[in-house]
Amino acid sequence: MTAPVCVRRRIRQLDRQGLSHRGISRKLGVSRTTVARYADHGDYSPKPLGSGHAGRSLVDAGYSAVVDGWPAADLRMPVKQRHTATRVYERLVAECGFTGSYSSVQRWVRRWRREHRMESDGFAELEWTPGSMQVDFGQAGAVIAGVERVARFLVASFPYSNMRRVVALPGETSECVCQGLLWIFERMGMAPRVVVFDNATGVGHRRPDGTAARTRLFSLFCAHHGFGPRFRDPCSGHEKGSVENAVGFAGRNLMVPMPSAGSFQTLTRVWLDACERVAGSDHCRHDVPVIELFEAEKDHMLPLPGVRFDPCDWRSVKTDKTGAATIDANRYPAGPKWRSMRLQAGARVFEIEPRGPDGETITTPERIWGHSAEPQADPASLLAIIARKPRIWGESPIGNDFPETVRALPDRMDARTRSDPLDDIRAVAADCGLAATVKAVETVTNAGRTVDRAAIGTCAKRILEGAGTEGGQDLKRYDKYMKEAE
Repeated sequence: MTAPVCVRRRIRQLDRQGLSHRGISRKLGVSRTTVARYADHGDYSPKPLGSGHAGRSLVDAGYSAVVDGWPAADLRMPVKQRHTATRVYERLVAECGFTGSYSSVQRWVRRWRREHRMESDGFAELEWTPGSMQVDFGQAGAVIAGVERVARFLVASFPYSNMRRVVALPGETSECVCQGLLWIFERMGMAPRVVVFDNATGVGHRRPDGTAARTRLFSLFCAHHGFGPRFRDPCSGHEKGSVENAVGFAGRNLMVPMPSAGSFQTLTRVWLDACERVAGSDHCRHDVPVIELFEAEKDHMLPLPGVRFDPCDWRSVKTDKTGAATIDANRYPAGPKWRSMRLQAGARVFEIEPRGPDGETITTPERIWGHSAEPQADPASLLAIIARKPRIWGESPIGNDFPETVRALPDRMDARTRSDPLDDIRAVAADCGLAATVKAVETVTNAGRTVDRAAIGTCAKRILEGAGTEGGQDLKRYDKYMKEAE
């Protein structure tokens, strides 16, 4: 057992005073062997700590020659397809009848890797210039418009100042990436000079020969703002460690408890405000708030162009016999008029915009994320064909979209007389919108008056004029106007 340093010091002092070893032993209460060891010890300089004894190894058991080729062959394999200590132990037991302990295999594997480590192994300390930004995606549960779903959050990190930005998106497509970056650029009023990605599906990827393939929409987004994209190896997280840490930080701090918002835009504003508050704390290496370093970093960024970029992915689509086009496995009806035609459809993050052959916008239904068996029906676009074929009213997909009062009007008519009111609703909806038209039909019906195009049209216009007044819409004020119309 090693004696404490204070005991060694006393032994040396008493020895130099001429006291015998027996006397030192009696005085300090230690053995004469201990006194002899430290009294004659010449060098008390600290020594490096030894690695200890390796214990019984595979060499002692004679298995080293068998398994030595396994990790050597692994050098040609991907990192995640190499032998671990557990796998080496399992193979030794199954193939060689190994009876030793698992810990001895661990020591052998650790020593083999240490002895065969190359000079190029390890990580390099990277230095990021001001104006550089790293981008990555994360996933978290969130409640959007009352529905619990898995939301993607795009994280942008500025390694120089450690500034972070987080936006909420429904997917990771090209238009989502461009929309998320556009929100971030507009929030800070500048654009970075360099944006670093890994192999993101919506952006592009790095080929084995070192070149980068990018999507068309993202290439246009880069050209519009003038920044240069760079791609890193997705298996080497340390190459963009700043944003990797930011993704974890956002998940632990912004996503707990589960966030809830009425829309992705609202949730994005909440997260961006939270990032501003976090940036008020000091930098991890500099005694300066992050927001001050970031404001200084803006001097190295690019100004935003005068024209706002429209992150819309235009595609050529073919409609079926009902006039519906399939986009990302979901059906979006353009209307029976456009059946069996090739149209241009613009896919934005939150809407789909099909356009006719002359470039006119047909409709703008809400975009569906995920797979939905039901088509995204546009009631206004189906009214024309229902008015022309009134017998299909009972099985039409838009019947349940109308209030009971409005739906009962064509229900109690026969097919011959049903066509006119439906066509009147279609014509007024084209001018005043479907919501105001349906409300006008309900108002006229409840007043017990004749439902025709003139009555519906004048009432719908009055509803539009009164929309947005405090206290809502008072339908009784239409009575005088309806009497005059009759």
